[in-house]
Amino acid sequence: KMHPPASVNSGGETPENTDDPSTVRTYRAWKGNNIFFLQGRLMFGPDVKSLIITIFLVVAPVAVFCAFVARKLMVDFPQHFGYSILILVIIHIVLIALLMTSGRDPGIVPRNLYPPVPVEYNESVGINIEPNHPPRYLPRFKEVIINGITVKVKYCHTCMLYRPPRCSHCSICDNCVERRDLHCTLLGQCIGLRNYRSFYVFIFSMTLLCLYIHGYCWVYIKGIQVSEEISIWEAMKKTPVSIALIVYSLISGVYVGILTIFHTYLISTNQTTDEKIGYRSDPQISYDKGVIENFKEVFFSSIPPSKNNFRSKIPIPKELSEYGNATDLSRMLHTESEHRQVASKKLEINLEVQDKIHDNESNWITHDNSNHPAEYSEKHYYKKHI
Repeated sequence: KMHPPASVNSGGETPENTDDPSTVRTYRAWKGNNIFFLQGRLMFGPDVKSLIITIFLVVAPVAVFCAFVARKLMVDFPQHFGYSILILVIIHIVLIALLMTSGRDPGIVPRNLYPPVPVEYNESVGINIEPNHPPRYLPRFKEVIINGITVKVKYCHTCMLYRPPRCSHCSICDNCVERRDLHCTLLGQCIGLRNYRSFYVFIFSMTLLCLYIHGYCWVYIKGIQVSEEISIWEAMKKTPVSIALIVYSLISGVYVGILTIFHTYLISTNQTTDEKIGYRSDPQISYDKGVIENFKEVFFSSIPPSKNNFRSKIPIPKELSEYGNATDLSRMLHTESEHRQVASKKLEINLEVQDKIHDNESNWITHDNSNHPAEYSEKHYYKKHI
């Protein structure tokens, strides 16, 4: 019996309903707490709902400003026409930077499928242990040498790997993120190696937006005072919307302004928030290359590609296979209650694995430890504090 070939859409991808029932797309079996949209093309944190609130808090005052202040400012004071439409440019930059920060892989390090296995110290004294039965006790830290400098890396029991330098695990997203700075609840996403630049552009442009609205509300009030020859208080009474926007932009501007100043300082010293407040495995390592080089690294270096292909097809994970084929799994993952069932099942499996992992004096190896020197020698600069 002849079967017609599977149809392919314009993007060159096989439709979801023709997938091999023994496989599933990576984003559907993702073990982190992330939420995906557009079939894995957009990736958000578990608190993505807060992003909707943030967008409203950004767009709503701008809409009010344009309707009640900027429009009247252009009519009553046409000399300010060019400056009034500048807000459209700023708000576009804010929204683009916001979405690029929230919907992008921040630099997640792919987790191992199995715990690391030991290797023999030498031919005479070895440790004969099967991969499926790891020994008890795993070293929490491991030292690797990069550019002649000894760097201490920490083992992550959740991702079952030794984290690269400057990488830390986010308890909210449940992922190890390269050069993780913080988890931004307002944006519903971790801030790391791949989205830090857009995050800084967002907070910087938000500061400009607040200053713009705050300043032009005062310009409008001053214009009313001069044109009608009344006191400043009388002019303020004529435009209560401007007063509300002045207060709102002042509070918001102080918050994002302080955040912008703080991250400008972090960039100038090549630090992350985690490193600045002390959550780092080796405080003796400095990444500072000088102010100019530090800024060039953040704003003029290429953003590395994601190490995760969320739309690639993988065999259905063993712990999820009992739920049926990929189609059944797809339907199951669309409901919140069944989402919790899967999370509970994964937790049980992780606990079983963790119960097997303890300490051992052997030398442990993971798939990415061997790549540390080659990967980081070209990207990072290491020196000891004097």
